[in-house]
Amino acid sequence: MTLGLALPLGAAIAGAAWRAGTLARSGAIAAMFVGTAVLWGTGWWGGTILLTFFVGSTLLSRLCPDPAAIKGEAKGGRRDAWQVLANGGAPALGALLGLYDPTVGSWALTVGLAAAAADTWATSTGAWSRAAPRLRLLGPLVAPGTSGGMTPLGCAGALVGAVLVAASGAAAGSAPALLPMGTLVGFAGMFADSVLGSVLQGRFRCPVCGQASEWQVHRCGARTVREGGLGWLDNDGVNLVATSLAAVLAGVAWLAWQR
Repeated sequence: MTLGLALPLGAAIAGAAWRAGTLARSGAIAAMFVGTAVLWGTGWWGGTILLTFFVGSTLLSRLCPDPAAIKGEAKGGRRDAWQVLANGGAPALGALLGLYDPTVGSWALTVGLAAAAADTWATSTGAWSRAAPRLRLLGPLVAPGTSGGMTPLGCAGALVGAVLVAASGAAAGSAPALLPMGTLVGFAGMFADSVLGSVLQGRFRCPVCGQASEWQVHRCGARTVREGGLGWLDNDGVNLVATSLAAVLAGVAWLAWQR
């Protein structure tokens, strides 16, 4: 697909998502660039994969409660630019490799979005779990919404999300190998996201309320005190690292597949 066609299509899709209330204004601008890169690099094949990820994740997020909202930590229902780029930025850059070779671009896009979908589905389905989350699944019990907290139900949801995106990539491009590869690396990306979040993401506590927080300023307005992790690394940053890692692994897998 030419850039001249990809740009207006990307803008139209982002605009529709903004009018539907799923994206904030900044998120729509970021989504326009993500959509343009995907369509330009991988054409209609990539557009199908991106649409599968976006529609599935959006519907699930609206059906399931957000653990961060329960804690009062959620940004809101509309995704902003950082959230869009954290999930779709690295896969979109990978899709641009399709200008060099259509197959490697589609592999990077599919696997990167499979990781993003796995994380989104894990968060949303895990919110319905009756069992309390454990840190990195096998660690101590933690409060719902804690970074790195995992439940068996959330892991099952992550697997479904990864399979959904991987299957769309495999079907759209007639590439059966993408189904197991996207599922495996996508699920692994979700687990890496949880580990990185529990170890490196900034952890804070409000000195006024005494409540744990992921932000340097608590919802009550008080400045929090850092208790661990990197103060500048938030959940969006962790998501960006996980999806980038998945996209890179997809490229490595593609090279190995070619030999």
